[in-house]
This record gives sequence, structure tokens and C-alpha cells, in this order.
Amino acid sequence: MTRPTFSDFKKKALKNPNVRAEYEELELAYQLRKQLIALRKEAGLTQEEMAEILHTQKSNISRLENVNSKTSPKLSTIEDYAKAIGYKVKISFVPQAAT
Repeated sequence: MTRPTFSDFKKKALKNPNVRAEYEELELAYQLRKQLIALRKEAGLTQEEMAEILHTQKSNISRLENVNSKTSPKLSTIEDYAKAIGYKVKISFVPQAAT
């Protein structure tokens, strides 16, 4: 018996309306944190080095990047993070899909 892939598991789980609603609610935060991690790594920085640049503790960087974090970062924190690695933040709005 073969083990299901994550993709298969995700497709099956998202068929449940409650799971889909929760997934969609968390998707933006997950994408943001995933991008922060990718950009930091692309810049060749560890969480410790990023913390030093931002004059904070590694635990704060870890919390900021943690997809399971219950706190939402302030926009100014995200801007400082981006600036530290040579980026600026751009926000755009898109229409919601009709349900």
C-alpha cells in the first residue's frame, strides 16, 4: 500500500467546507510568512543575524516567521524586516471571488 502524498491529502481535506474555510482564512498569513523566510534565506541570513540587524531577539524573528503563530505582525515590523534584506513592501487588493 502506497502512502498518500501531501497533495492528495490536501485535496481530500479541502473537500470539507469547514477545513476549506479555515484554510482560506489562514492562507494570507501563511503566504506572508513563507515569503519572509524565503527572502531571508535568499539574503543568506539566519534568524539570529536578522534579529541582530533589527535590534531584537531571535525568538521575535522565529515568532514572526512561524506559520502557527497566533499573533499578526504589525505592518511596520514587516516593513523593517523587508528593508533589512533590501526590499520594500507593496500591498495590493484584488476583488473577492463570488461565492
